Amino acid sequence: MTKDLTTGRPMGVIVRFALPVLLAMLFQQFYSLVDTLIVGRILGPEALAAVGSTGSLNFMVIGFCSGVCAGFAIPMAQSFGARNEDNLKTYIGNSLWLCIFFSVVLSVVTGVFCRQILRLMNTPDDILDRAYSYIVIIFWGIPVTYLYNMLACMIRSIGDSRTPVIFLGIASMLNIVLDIFFITVLDMDVAGAAAATVLAQGVSGLLCLWHIKKKFAILQPQRGHLRPRPWYIRRLCSMGIPMGLQYSVTAIGSIMLQTAVNSLGTLYVAAVATGGKTGMMFCSVFDSLGTTIATYSGQNIGARKMSRVRQGVNDCMLLGSVWALLVLLLYFFAGHLLASLFVARTNTELISLIRKFLLTNSAFYIPLAGVNIYRYCIQGIGYSQMAIFSGAMELIGRAIVALILVPMSGFAAVCLANPIAWLAADLFLLPAYFHYMKKLTHLETAAAHA
Repeated sequence: MTKDLTTGRPMGVIVRFALPVLLAMLFQQFYSLVDTLIVGRILGPEALAAVGSTGSLNFMVIGFCSGVCAGFAIPMAQSFGARNEDNLKTYIGNSLWLCIFFSVVLSVVTGVFCRQILRLMNTPDDILDRAYSYIVIIFWGIPVTYLYNMLACMIRSIGDSRTPVIFLGIASMLNIVLDIFFITVLDMDVAGAAAATVLAQGVSGLLCLWHIKKKFAILQPQRGHLRPRPWYIRRLCSMGIPMGLQYSVTAIGSIMLQTAVNSLGTLYVAAVATGGKTGMMFCSVFDSLGTTIATYSGQNIGARKMSRVRQGVNDCMLLGSVWALLVLLLYFFAGHLLASLFVARTNTELISLIRKFLLTNSAFYIPLAGVNIYRYCIQGIGYSQMAIFSGAMELIGRAIVALILVPMSGFAAVCLANPIAWLAADLFLLPAYFHYMKKLTHLETAAAHA
């Protein structure tokens, strides 16, 4: 059930690993899209705006959780590539303690200060209560988020990208049923959508745990591996925290942008929320390529195969660029149809705004592919700390739009916010990637001649 990514033709290895990862991400997006579709169709535009207004805050906190877990998995992948099972289990044992700590602290802090944060974001008064009731339940479910993400990352670190997909598929179907039941039968409004998401993800996490106990002895630490070891904890934190902070720093820019969007009114909040949800579904390809190259690079660095890392990055960029062009064509010819899935076709103004948002963003999807692929490769080869700087570049890009351009140009500037952020991140990531690859090549050459 494990998969060695250090042998075989890189393109074939990457595609076979990336496809299940993509399906897993699509299922995750499916949670969000089902919430959006049901909330928008059943509860109306104000409820849709309420859920959408929490998107950047949700991304900042939940993104930190998933980033930390992905970072913890990098030394696991490197240990697996180096065929060091004892090291792998020790990393797993220490990461479990760290996940428990982070999940408890984050859940308490975000739950307590949630309403105050929404007020600081200028959330419109007519949707504030609904926004709070939705996002606070998501934050109470942070331990569940850690459960699934950590176990799924552990499984992927040893090359099995298929198993988490199966369990997420089961959870997605459950999510649909619970969404409809909580909202239409129990009349829980947007809180029902949040509760359905948390419960469904909890099921997928428990299924991952059951599968590890049944199938993967290599992922089951023994008593000695569970003892906290300072060196391993420092190593895990040096990889996980920067990746988590990269998401959070990026999200701070998104929060600033969301604050600016909130000032434009509920119609524009709904347009950005729906456009963002739709775009995230199609951008899952770029996310899956990033996740793939992180595991692929980690295993190949552990096996000291630098040339395979370079080829893998080039293959991922080729795949990402082709997909970006296809999505641009789709948005151009069918963007209004995609928008009408979430709002009534009679709401022509909102549909027009959503299509404009999608088209503007998709014109810059190739730079977005670069952000994901180069960033995750840098992390996979062991330089996770650099992720913070790329996130800071995105923060700067979105901050300029939110503070300067939105007051001047309104919604047109909002549509350009993500492209500007992606281009800013690439300005850092491209030189950083070539620098670290050159550095590792020199080290490898020196070791070979030693």
